[in-house]
Parts: sequence; structure tokens; C-alpha cells
Amino acid sequence: MSEISLKRQLSGFELTIFGLALMAPVTVFTTYGIAAEVTDGRVPFAYLFAAIALSFTAYSYAQMVKAFPISGSAYTYVQHAFNSKAGFLVGWALLTDYMLLPMVNYLVASIFLTSVFPGIPAFIWILLLVVLNTFINIRGTKMASWVNTLLLTYAFVVILLFIILSIRFVLSQETALFTVTPFLNDGFNIGLLMAGASLLCFSYLGFDSITTLAEEVVDPKRTIPRAIFIIICVGTLAFVGVSYFATLTQPNYQNFSNLDASGIELVAMVGGNLFVSLFLGGMLIGCFASGLAAQSSASRVLYAMGRDGMLHKAFSKLHPTYQTPVFNLLLIAALSMLSVVMTLSMATAFINFGAMIAFLFVNLSVIGHYYVRQKRRSLKETLLYFILPACGALFVFYLIINLNKYSLVLGVIWGAIGVVYLFYLIKIKGMKTIDMSFNEEAKS
Repeated sequence: MSEISLKRQLSGFELTIFGLALMAPVTVFTTYGIAAEVTDGRVPFAYLFAAIALSFTAYSYAQMVKAFPISGSAYTYVQHAFNSKAGFLVGWALLTDYMLLPMVNYLVASIFLTSVFPGIPAFIWILLLVVLNTFINIRGTKMASWVNTLLLTYAFVVILLFIILSIRFVLSQETALFTVTPFLNDGFNIGLLMAGASLLCFSYLGFDSITTLAEEVVDPKRTIPRAIFIIICVGTLAFVGVSYFATLTQPNYQNFSNLDASGIELVAMVGGNLFVSLFLGGMLIGCFASGLAAQSSASRVLYAMGRDGMLHKAFSKLHPTYQTPVFNLLLIAALSMLSVVMTLSMATAFINFGAMIAFLFVNLSVIGHYYVRQKRRSLKETLLYFILPACGALFVFYLIINLNKYSLVLGVIWGAIGVVYLFYLIKIKGMKTIDMSFNEEAKS
């Protein structure tokens, strides 16, 4: 009997849809009010600033997937660039990002649904969403990609409608349609832009997730790097476009009655109650699609760690028909039910810490693999494999030290648990190295 393995079947388009679904571009509406306050009305410029800064990290992911087109993302890259122990600890931190992101999406979706249908308890909505997402992911990445395409299309229709309605509203107010005011307000301020970028960079989480599907992508060394930068560019266009016209629609963010609900106020201002209904549907769809993609990503990281012997062998098992890690998907589904009792702030604190640790070490992995191990140190190679990833690492380090205290405390506690487990693997189980039993030839 031939060994069951992940199947290469995803195209570049499907991979891009997957990353955009996890990014959930409609979330620009949920962060707009707070971002406007933090940047003093310079939200579009802050999004551009965040995109440029995170492009260095996106570049590092692209370089590492070219070298190692294997499931596991940051976990895999760090263990190859440095060693298995460092790889495990980064993978352990990464789990807080991928495994809890579905929970956040279910929690947000249940809040919306409960407000519309107050007679139905939140846990019913969460259970339905978890079961539906898990079923789709078990059936395979092709089915998940098809569903994500439909959901994402609706979300982008909502974004496009908002821009069109905003243009109509701005013209009716006899306001200039093209101006630098939404970018600069009353002048350039690097401090405010950095503060805004620190807040908004989390909107871009998703471009990294597609690297977890490296063993299910056709020609991953070319397809994934291209998809990463398409995701960054499309996300930036959506974020900057919405925030630009939002600023034109309501130039003074202090006029919002509730900064947390500024998105709803903007939508109602330009499109009335009908558009508000369409918008709420788009928000729900964005949560569902992001949860679907996040669950798939988390299951692939667990699969890679199980295949390497870092976790129990059950994590490395695939369904004989669908070729998906069913045990992992069911485990994440069970954990997602914790959203019934977990607060949104606690879950997002975990996610922020895990994502930033992964970003930091992927940048360092480029330096470790190409510049140190392979000694690629010509003038051009020094730029590509040292200076660019170093810029990415410095920006991410800045984000880490500016995380809120809950993110840092929860992250340190989770990291300590990982160190104890790693000690168990080494000292009690006697693990010396991990089994890198990936055969790219067989996968092609």
C-alpha cells in the first residue's frame, strides 16, 4: 500500500484566495475608528506604511519557501536554518496564532448573529460554524478553496459598493475627490504613522498562512512567493481604498459617536439601512472564510510537527480518501468551542504574540540559511539575504516590544510550557534529532 500524503492540487489563484480569506479584508471597517484616533486621521498612509514594513517579512517567507517547500511554515524554516529545538519553540508559538484565530472569528461572528437573533444563544451559532467549517476542511483544500472564492467575492462586492457609494456621497457634498488630506491630514508625522502601522499590521495576517499549504500547491517555489505579494498588494488596495474614502466621507473622526462602531456609522451614512444589512452579511462571511482558512493552516502546522516526531504520531495521519489531517481538524474544532467562554481580548493577545514571534524568526532564518550557512555574501547577496531580512526583523521586533502586556504575559507563559515539553522530548523520550522525511521528488 502506498503511503498517503498531501496532494499537490492548488493553483496560484486558489492559494491567493486562501490567503485573502484569512486576511478578511472587510475587517478594515472594524479597525478604522481606532486607527483614525491613533494616527490623527492618517489611516490610509498608516496602511501603506504597514504594508511596506511587512513586505520585508513577506520577502523572507518567499525566500524560505523557495528553499523548503514543505508544510509547517515558520516552524519548518527555523528548524532548517538553525536547529530542531529552535524550530519546535517557534512552531509552538506559531500554534497560538493559527489555532486560536478560528476561535476569534467564531466569537466575532456569534456576536453579530446574536445581535440580529437575540433569542438564539451564542453557543448555538458557534457550534454550527465550527461543524460547517470542519466538514468543509475535512473534504479537502479544493472544496475549501471553492467555498472561500464564493465568500470572498461577496466580501469584495461589499467593499466595492462602499467605495462607489462613498464617491457619490462625497460628490454630493461638493468635496474634492482627490486630495492628500487623508494621507497627511495637517502634516507628516512619523510617530503617528509608526503607531498606526503597529496597530494595523495585524490586518495583514494571512499572507504567511499560505506557506502551510506548501505540499498541496502546484510548483510551490514559484507559486507561493508570487501569491504572497499578490495578497499583500490586493489587501493594501482594499485597506487604503476603504480608509481613503472613509476619511473623505467623515473627515473628523471625533464626530463618530462610537469609534469601535465607526464602520457601521460610515456604511449607514453612505448607503442607508439596506447597505447596513449587506455590510453585516459581509462581515459575517469574512469571519466564516477567515475561520475556514485558519483551521486549515493550523492543521498543516500540527501535521508537520507530528510527522517530525515533535507531537504524537496521530497528528501526522491523513484521511485515506480526502488526504486531510482529520485528527488535527477535529482537535482545532474542539478548541474553537472555547470561544463560548473566552474573551475576544484574551484570544487576540495570544494571536498577536505567536504571529510576531514567527515573523521575527522567519526573517532571521533567511540570514541563517543563505548568509551564514550557504555563505552567499556577494554585494547583491548581502542585500538580499542580510540587509532586507534584517530590516524585516527590526520592524517586527519593534512590534513585539510594543505589544500590550497581556500579549507578552500570555506569550511568555505559553513559551514556558513549550520549553518544559521540549525538555520532556529531549531528556525523557531521548529525542536527538527530528526525521526530515520529506521527499520533494515524490510530491512533484
